[in-house]
Amino acid sequence: MNPYVATIALLCLSNVFMTFAWYAHLKNMPNRIWLLAVVASWGIAFFEYLLQVPANRIGHQVMNVGQLKILQEAITLSVFIPFSIYYMKEKLTLDYLWAGLCILAAVFFLFRKKLFGA
Repeated sequence: MNPYVATIALLCLSNVFMTFAWYAHLKNMPNRIWLLAVVASWGIAFFEYLLQVPANRIGHQVMNVGQLKILQEAITLSVFIPFSIYYMKEKLTLDYLWAGLCILAAVFFLFRKKLFGA
């Protein structure tokens, strides 16, 4: 499999787990002690790491660390927006668009040499 495709697929899946680990307790455990939320989040994050570590190892064969990080941030926002709208029931605002455009600009600048050979 193409290392770019494998990296993106694994990072997308890992971000689903991480988004739930970081934020789902706000909806599901609002009245529980924070330590219980930590334990639950660590349990979810374990599965995130099972996907994220191989994603970074595969991706590092064809990308540098900065490219991997910015790619991960773009994927994080792509996962977070539907999560916040559909799962957390929060309102979509134009701020998400502006943030997304800034991250897309960062992706462009870190990948432009690979894309355009500049």
